[in-house]
Amino acid sequence: MATVVKKIKLQIPGGKATPAPPVGTALGPAGVNIGQFVTQFNDATKDKPGVIIPVELSVYDDRSFTFVLKVSPMSRLILKALGLEKGALKPNKDRKPGTLTKAQLRSIAEEKMPDLNANTIEAAERLVAGTAKSMGIGSEA
Repeated sequence: MATVVKKIKLQIPGGKATPAPPVGTALGPAGVNIGQFVTQFNDATKDKPGVIIPVELSVYDDRSFTFVLKVSPMSRLILKALGLEKGALKPNKDRKPGTLTKAQLRSIAEEKMPDLNANTIEAAERLVAGTAKSMGIGSEA
């Protein structure tokens, strides 16, 4: 059985991985077949074009690899739900660019739940509301 020699974390737009930086510069020194990774990643994420997808790559001593796709960062999910490009520049001073409804809070919490350390959906909703607040976005929580 091969042993893990390196773990690499990247955030890549779905279906748009290329051998260029940052992918190539992260995987090259680890001895990973970059073309093989790019093909596998793009095939696995072709249904989410342009969505930022975190990926955890495990590189083994025989230069083989496996990867796990994670859920998009919470801030991206919040912006997507509100149809915004970015949050407030000065979160506690600027006018709020948007407000999350209870339904939006719940759906983001359910989508992100596998990556969170929350035990209940209510706790996950509080995490979403806290992230939104730090971005200057209001919530109905």
